[in-house]
Parts: sequence; structure tokens; C-alpha cells
Amino acid sequence: MEHGRRSFLKVAGVVGAVAATGRIEEVAAQSPPGRSTARGMARGLTLLTMIRDGEYRLGVKTDQGVLDVKQASGLLAMPAPATMDDLLQNEDGPALNAVVAASLGYAKARPAFVAESEVVYGPVVTHPEKIVCVGLNYRKHAQEIGAQVPKQPVLFNKFNNTLNRHNGTIDLPVEVAKNFDYEVELVMVIGKQAKNVREADALSYVAGYCTGNDFTARDLQLETGGQWMAGKTPDQFAPLGPYLVTADQVDPDNLKIECRVNGETRQSSSTADFIFNTRQMISYISKIITLRPGDIIFTGTPEGVIQGKPKEQRVWLKAGDKVACSIEKLGELRFQLT
Repeated sequence: MEHGRRSFLKVAGVVGAVAATGRIEEVAAQSPPGRSTARGMARGLTLLTMIRDGEYRLGVKTDQGVLDVKQASGLLAMPAPATMDDLLQNEDGPALNAVVAASLGYAKARPAFVAESEVVYGPVVTHPEKIVCVGLNYRKHAQEIGAQVPKQPVLFNKFNNTLNRHNGTIDLPVEVAKNFDYEVELVMVIGKQAKNVREADALSYVAGYCTGNDFTARDLQLETGGQWMAGKTPDQFAPLGPYLVTADQVDPDNLKIECRVNGETRQSSSTADFIFNTRQMISYISKIITLRPGDIIFTGTPEGVIQGKPKEQRVWLKAGDKVACSIEKLGELRFQLT
């Protein structure tokens, strides 16, 4: 708590100094070079990864447009994380909050704001150490596929090759699979190292939340001897985005969640139907695996998947289909199949 208070006061101090002097140069000159020594998570922000000048950059959605943090950092001579992974893995939230606050209040930073319509998105997180997935975690989904409610979270994984982006595409591996299915999911992004975490403390380890899709080839997953890895980890099979909303703004266990295919609603539920809530998932996983900043947790999908329909009603996804996934407060993730 004291660390968080110090971080808040530091950000407030930067904003106050800019307001008092009108000169960001004077404020920056009073700060030591290099990164801030304060560590912690960003607060009160809607973050994204964008592609500019051939590289991934950290962006912040604001009323003035999307702030290119790297560009703003250079214009204002203030240290800040250049990428989402930089922010998360270095726990550089206080520096980011300071730059955003200064940019919103100072005309010199104006060139660092771009219209969101011009943004080319990247995957929200690009280099997590781990992508951990929780299967069978909605009660109604368990019912629709005729599965017993598990006694503890069912874990599997994806790899970094699966990471995909808002407005991206999935190139279907039709040479090895035919039965492609959607799975809209709430995704948690870890903000500090977590090991043997108590449920009561678990959400304090989350940097933020985003919309994801645990895209799946059901025939690889279920018809080849139960190879979940094969069914879940083809290239591009984990779209994330468009935003990472910082954890302080979200109640993760009470969010509306939906998936639409070509405009038709296929999944519509709430994270209130979780079998294991977000605290339980983080606590359980942390007792088996040390979670590190930037790690991603997919939290399971609700009812309405193609696999849950009677066999005669299953119409699998195909090239040309457009998928849209939305979670309350987190935005709509869109991608197309090719």
C-alpha cells in the first residue's frame, strides 16, 4: 500500500510541476536520467500495442487520441516504457502514468497523439514467458458438452507463435484440420511475480484484462488421441485485443462476454458463470507454476461453441468467416479467417 501511495504521489507531483511552471523541460531536468526507481503497475489506463515504423510500440487510448508512448517520451525527455512487454516485465507503471499525465497537459506532446482509426494493432502482449489456459471453466459450457464440473482448474497451454492481434487474420491450417471453433475468453495479464498466492491477494498480481479467443481445431484436439496442444497451438490461434484495461478499473468476475460470427451471436454469457473465479485460478496456478510479469492466463469459454452442438448441427468455421468477440469494458476483438 505504501509503495502504491508513493507511486501515486510521484505522478501527481509531475502533473503539478507542469501545471505550476508550464515547462516540461524544467520538470524533466529535475529528474535523474534513465528509468524511474519506482516500480508498480499502471493505473487508470486503457493500453494497446500498435505497429509504427516497423516496430511494436506501447499506446494509450485517451480522449485526445492514442498516445504513442515512445514518441511522447522523446518529446518530453521523460523516461517511459516503449512497449507493453517493457511496461509489464519492468513493472514500469509509475513512469507510464507520469508521461501520460504530462502529455495530456502539454502542447509539446501533441504530435505523439494519433487517431485510433490510423492505428495498426499488434498483439496486446507480444513476448509472455507463459500462456496458461484454463479449460472447462463455465458451468453452462460443461453442461452443453456433457462434462462433469471439474474439482480443480483444468490447465493447458499455448505458445507465443499463437499470438495474434485485433483486425488480424488466422490462416487456417486446412492441410491438417477441418473442424475450427471459436472460444471467446477473458484474458488476465500478470503484473508482478506470483508464487503460492493466497486467493484473497490474487487480484493484486493482475496488471490488466483483455479480450481473447482460444481458437481451436477440434479434430486435432479431440480426434487424434486427445492432443490438446496440437488443437490449440497452431500459428495465430490466440488473438488478443484491442486493449489491455488496467486491473483497477475492472471487476473480472461479473462481465458480459459475447462472440459473433458474421454478425450472428453465438456465445452470450457472463463471467459470473465461472466455475473457478479469477482469484481461485491465479492462486491455484501460482502453486504449480511461478507466474511472472507479462504472463497471460486464458480463463475459459462460455456455452455456445460449435463443439457443444449436436453433431448434425455443427457447421465449422471456414475461410472468409469474420469473428467478433466482446467483453464488457474491454472492447471488441475482431479477426477474419483465411
